[in-house]
Amino acid sequence: MIEQGLRYSTIKANRGVKITCTALVIACFFFFQQPVFAQSPKKSNGIAIGATRPMTNSDSAMVKSLFFAALREKMSENPSSAAELFSKIIQIDPANDASMYELANLKRLKNNYNEAQQLLEKAVTIKPDNEWYWLALADCYEKSNDLAKLETVFNELIRINPNRPDYFFDKANAYYQQKKYDAALQAYDQLEQLTGPSDDLLANRQKVYLKQGKVDLAAQQLEKMILANPSQIRYYLFLSELYNANNFSDKALKVLLNAEKINANNGLVHLALADIYRDKKNYEACFSELKLAFAVPELDIDQKIKIILGYLPKFPDPDAKASALELSRILTVAHPGDSKAYAVYGDMLLQNNKLKEAKEAYQKSVTLNNQVYEVQEQVVRIELGENDLNSAIKDGESSLSLFPNQAWMNYLVGVAWLQKKDVNKALGYIKNAASLETQDKELLSQSYSSLGDCYHDLKDNKSADNAYDKALGYNPDNVYTLNNYAYYLSLRGEQLDKAARMSKHSNDLQPNNASFEDTYAWILFKQKDYANAKQWIEKAIADDKDNSAVKSEHYGDIMFYLGNVDAAVENWKKAKAHGDQSPALERKINERKYTE
Repeated sequence: MIEQGLRYSTIKANRGVKITCTALVIACFFFFQQPVFAQSPKKSNGIAIGATRPMTNSDSAMVKSLFFAALREKMSENPSSAAELFSKIIQIDPANDASMYELANLKRLKNNYNEAQQLLEKAVTIKPDNEWYWLALADCYEKSNDLAKLETVFNELIRINPNRPDYFFDKANAYYQQKKYDAALQAYDQLEQLTGPSDDLLANRQKVYLKQGKVDLAAQQLEKMILANPSQIRYYLFLSELYNANNFSDKALKVLLNAEKINANNGLVHLALADIYRDKKNYEACFSELKLAFAVPELDIDQKIKIILGYLPKFPDPDAKASALELSRILTVAHPGDSKAYAVYGDMLLQNNKLKEAKEAYQKSVTLNNQVYEVQEQVVRIELGENDLNSAIKDGESSLSLFPNQAWMNYLVGVAWLQKKDVNKALGYIKNAASLETQDKELLSQSYSSLGDCYHDLKDNKSADNAYDKALGYNPDNVYTLNNYAYYLSLRGEQLDKAARMSKHSNDLQPNNASFEDTYAWILFKQKDYANAKQWIEKAIADDKDNSAVKSEHYGDIMFYLGNVDAAVENWKKAKAHGDQSPALERKINERKYTE
């Protein structure tokens, strides 16, 4: 349980240098309570106060004038000037408690608690019934951690204002911090006589009993509350938590089962039962209780979402994924009007590779609340993955009308346009993505790689090469950039050594990729390294699941230069059978020789 701090802090006097009209009235009230003549010397707590002579009328008038001048300086936010004036008053009238109080507050503002404390100790000896003086002094003692003196302060505050519960709480807390646990309990007993029983008192008494190692007494307090309020489920929860925290899980379980009989639809009871069953390694019962808790609409959705997210570290364990998915489904049933429920359900469906259902859940979330960008991005990503380019563009552009500065969405829409071969529209969005983002290296690498593809389609080789180089500058291991850049260079017959290095690196990063292997084989072919080219094209064909016409044609080209014309023609014919109907391929077959 959380320890309560000293409650007087809510009415501390250190509220800044500005003084409100009410504070000004109070300050003047304090001042006009001062006698016209200084008091005779006396002692209180060993401190001598007062003056040795009565003040003259001239002295009294000067003090009043100085006091108002000091207040004006304080209101004008000139604390140094105000402090000088209050100090001067105290020199003239050493028993002027109002000035002591004001000067002490100014020193507290500068964290000079030692001098403030000395001034306030004098002020309370002069005006022992002034509540504000004692409160300010309590603040000083707290700052200096002088807990013993705090006891005295709260005794005085209770004497002055015996009907204020805060002072009893603070007194008890001062005892608690000094480990005077019996004294703290006595203070709580006094407070209960004033206010009657309360949850605050219950919690604080429990805190003391637990520090004393008296779990039984702490439990008795809660059992009394249950007897007095048998329908208040929170007391059952408090008691079960107490038992469970002190390794009495069987007692905790019994308390919760009793609570469940009283209110079977209390989500917190089911969550607490789930915790106990989990600790007992009864995972089936634990999950059953979680499902019951999640079905309760009154249980806070954010608390439920935290539980679902707690499964993520266990992924990709199939049981964890299935459990999170089921709980997130129940979430949408219990909270059908909350967009967060469908967003989380979409996330869990996505984790379980249920893309169609995930997209539907995300779309429902967006319908309920279109102000959450991340959900809209997930929709567009799924649509791109499904090659549903029209939907990706439609939903992506709709999202950008609400969130125009989202770099990733600009990139995704640009990619969709690129795949539709509308290069000019693609360029606009992808350039936006690159200009909007400065930190995300992955996005920057992908954006410049796609810009390279755009410029390649526009036959702007210089711009394409610059873009690819930038992409690799942000991520030297961007495998698709390495492969595409290398392949385009090989088609042009330029920088073949650089192309070979990039292609080899892409194969090292992602082995057994037929497309990457084909690229490397083609570059080796361009370098006239036909023997190694044959090895790599055979790897590509072995790993190819799509019967690629391009790979068969490349195999034929390589075999031709290795002197095996029959094998070359055979593979060219395979390329034709796999769908390549180009005139160049037809010429190779008919003439039985390689042509560009």
